[in-house]
Amino acid sequence: MTGILKTLFTRRWILATLLVVAAVGVMVRLGIWQLERMAQRQAFNARVIAQIEQPPLELNDTTLAADLTQMEYRSVIVTGVYDHAQQVALRNRVYENHPGIDLLTPLVIAGTNRAALVNRGWIPIEEAAPANWNKFIEPGTIEVRGVVRLSQSKADFGSIGDPPGRLELWNLVNLPRLQEQITHSLLPVYIQQSPTGSLVAASPSARPPFPIRNKLALDLSEGSHLGYALQWFTFATILAIGYPFFVNARTKTQT
Repeated sequence: MTGILKTLFTRRWILATLLVVAAVGVMVRLGIWQLERMAQRQAFNARVIAQIEQPPLELNDTTLAADLTQMEYRSVIVTGVYDHAQQVALRNRVYENHPGIDLLTPLVIAGTNRAALVNRGWIPIEEAAPANWNKFIEPGTIEVRGVVRLSQSKADFGSIGDPPGRLELWNLVNLPRLQEQITHSLLPVYIQQSPTGSLVAASPSARPPFPIRNKLALDLSEGSHLGYALQWFTFATILAIGYPFFVNARTKTQT
């Protein structure tokens, strides 16, 4: 064993040995990184499940003082009146493989001077022009049921953010940016309306067929991180053990 170790660090093999050591170190670090990612995923899942299991929170003049940014994915109920004149839309939305947009409408909360931005759901791309949005007005006092979602400030990998200035079509639900063009004082979170989450107090049958409420898609699995970690650790082990045997075999054949 001592002999092979000396051989690994001879002038002939030193460069290859250092490269192998570096490669093993990188593989081990990648395995540890995957385990860290898995731990982060587990912590995220635990937070989400804890919020999902909470009873619905009724948003009113007393509960608005709570830190809603710590309640993402909790169910909420809120009553108010939509201000359709200040609604905007979220572009690049898909429903059953058909492109469209999601309507984002401020809901002035009953008994308060605050508004919750509500993702009311999807309309087809054929209706995406702002001039068509009046077809989807929901008048009167509305009771909205949905889940708390956080403001978005950074685009996902492969997507783009929003340019500066006033916009009607957005890529992100960036509440600080949206607040610049909406006159109501917005909550620091927005509400993704549930598929059955709207009641028109005056006339339950008055709601048009669009927008279609979005189902909340959540992946609460641990993903493939453990498998990837085991792969990297296996590669590192094979290289660390196999390289000395390779050098030893090459040395014997040449002596």
